[in-house]
Amino acid sequence: MAAKSAKASQPRNYKLIVEKDVQIPMRDGAILFADVFRPDGGAERFPAIMNISVYQKDKLWVPPADLEEEANPYMNWETVNPLWWCPRGYACVRVDARGAGRSPGKSEPSSHQEGLDFYDAVEWIAKRLWCSGSIGTVGISYHASSQWRLANLQPPSLKAIMPWEGRADQYRDQAYHGGIFALGFIGNWWLTHTAHHLLGRPRSYNPDAFHNDMMWNYMRNDLDSEFWRMSSARWDRITVPMYSVGNWGGFSMHLRGNTEGYMNAASRHKKLRIHTGTHFHPFHSEEGRTDQLRWFDHWLKGIDTGILDEPPVKLEIRTGGSQERYAFRFENEWPLARTRWTRMHLKIDREASSEVHAVEGELVKSPPKKTAKATYSASGVTRAGVAPGSSLATTHGNTGRTGVSFETASMREDTEITGPIVLNLWVSSTAEDMDIFATIRNIGPDGKDVCEVGQHGQPIPCVTKGWLRASHRKLDAERSLPYRPYHAHNERWWLKADEPVECRIEVWPTSMVFKKGHKLRLDVQPRDGVGSAPYTHFHADYNAGAENTIYAGGDRASYLVLPVIFPKE
Repeated sequence: MAAKSAKASQPRNYKLIVEKDVQIPMRDGAILFADVFRPDGGAERFPAIMNISVYQKDKLWVPPADLEEEANPYMNWETVNPLWWCPRGYACVRVDARGAGRSPGKSEPSSHQEGLDFYDAVEWIAKRLWCSGSIGTVGISYHASSQWRLANLQPPSLKAIMPWEGRADQYRDQAYHGGIFALGFIGNWWLTHTAHHLLGRPRSYNPDAFHNDMMWNYMRNDLDSEFWRMSSARWDRITVPMYSVGNWGGFSMHLRGNTEGYMNAASRHKKLRIHTGTHFHPFHSEEGRTDQLRWFDHWLKGIDTGILDEPPVKLEIRTGGSQERYAFRFENEWPLARTRWTRMHLKIDREASSEVHAVEGELVKSPPKKTAKATYSASGVTRAGVAPGSSLATTHGNTGRTGVSFETASMREDTEITGPIVLNLWVSSTAEDMDIFATIRNIGPDGKDVCEVGQHGQPIPCVTKGWLRASHRKLDAERSLPYRPYHAHNERWWLKADEPVECRIEVWPTSMVFKKGHKLRLDVQPRDGVGSAPYTHFHADYNAGAENTIYAGGDRASYLVLPVIFPKE
């Protein structure tokens, strides 16, 4: 394999051609503007790596000093670096989406229309005299999400995709975690990019840019519907070769899209990679770029780089607390075939406490024989009272710890948890609805959190998270799996006061080796727990003054289903 890998495209001394503001016609007569970076190879024709986004093709990204690619005048947020790719025989094309950057028109971020526009741009570029006719797509986040919508449409010239840390289901992955509106990130994202356009340089050449009702539409469509399906991945239609790339730290937006894509896409040739680190360092690392190059060399140039000879799943296995990369391990499937799905039952020992480090119960292997319960406040309190109308109520409404926590005994040996997790929970509330926020944490022998590197480089004191609004507990039986519940989100099953109901909460996939002497901690809360920012949620008014109750034991079996991994034989 190493010999084949060495066959990947090597840099050559091409002159760089930069074409700014290339006008690309759309099927409805609209024009989108693009920048094209390509090697000058005379009569030689090159494949192209393409992107479309609202992030402005002309907006320079100045990377941090520790990035493995050097800063240059052509760097752009979450896209490939032309000064690395063009010498290796690739063109790089960045397209401003409709109503963004230099492209005129009605702004519709992350929409079906944007997918159609991407299709038209791909087919137009494929017909340029300098292009070989083969197009690939790679990019982070928005640049990954757009690839799912493009692949839905199956453009003939699209030969391979590599969605790098990209949400796929706009409802479940981004907008409504378990039916709870993810206001924190989306609201800030929308305001920031409106400001980038209206208070930034685009105002001078596109004064009506980024004018949309995105936030109104997101909140108006608070149940799943065709509105969301049109802008999401449709797995049965995605047949193009696909390398789905996730990040264990992306448990609040992107990771689910990458694992669901690998499990469900109709592509005959597909691979899955999950790494650690920030949202951008792995993409620009030498190791990451080598994976990208080997993938596209195979599908766009016909070079046998050996990448298809390797097992299809490549996982960075976290062992806890490192600021550096962990070692990768190859696997043959996802979830892993040798997984021992292990139930850890909730055992309630005491009533809820507001003390920061309190633990109300245990996670044990044997189900408690008798039912116990713990009750806690559903609403945060500020000096202005309970759930005031102030905008700060959604972000500053909690003056202390709420909810209940459970811990395992200290691990007797290193224990690997790799895969999706399910939390089965019996609950009731005095209100008509109830929000469940689940946080998995790694607690060291000193009683402190073992932190991982977050998406923005910050220390994150949690392993992964899950969410569910109790009225959204209805499951889609055809799509649900024993290890990954799939909620329909198409109607509300309101609660009756103090009547217990059973909820199955999808906790997003993870990988962590809990070291000997460490504990796994589960927090169940009515609000965002530790490690949530900036991916926080809107706390609806039914929380005000309500009390929530959790039940465990007896005929109210509450438990975690953990993917315990034993070493390969």
